[in-house]
Amino acid sequence: MKKLLLASAVTLTMVGGTQASEHSGTYAFDTEGDHQFITFKISHLGYSWLYGRFNEFDGQFVYDAENPENSSVEVTVDTSSVDSNHAERDKHLREEDFLYVREYPEATFKSTKVVVDDKGEADIIGDLTLRGVTKEITLDVEMVGHGKDPWGGYRMGFEAGTEFKLTDFGIPMDLGKASETVELIISVEGVRQ
Repeated sequence: MKKLLLASAVTLTMVGGTQASEHSGTYAFDTEGDHQFITFKISHLGYSWLYGRFNEFDGQFVYDAENPENSSVEVTVDTSSVDSNHAERDKHLREEDFLYVREYPEATFKSTKVVVDDKGEADIIGDLTLRGVTKEITLDVEMVGHGKDPWGGYRMGFEAGTEFKLTDFGIPMDLGKASETVELIISVEGVRQ
């Protein structure tokens, strides 16, 4: 999943001004308000772009302001929730040629390392498991914002991205060179617990 997956409030350590430590904590993805998206983009034979999303996923991230390298994220995606706005194509995406959801109903991402550079940009490195194959991926992360919400809570949001080859995760469908790589874009809003 693209940068599926997920969660990099780590860049907040570089947000200037007020005490960064007040933002530390565990944040659950806002599944109730549905302020989260995992989208993907892949070329269709080199002639157009196919866009889609996963409608069902959940996760959390832990943000450690004082030691951002100790921050972490975990995400679980229901692969059967794939939605490309075309019922027959979605049925095919769920079959053995692609996601094989009968055998692998979930995809997961679990961070193993957070790297923040001197410009305040963050990479989250972790293990993506898709179709029963686990590979290390890197999410490029950008903090969108953080602060109090109108309901008395505290929220933090980010966007992350990555790309990978379908063959890296054992997806056998071959639509040619132009369609080898999928791009993932993840946008998540977390509510501090």
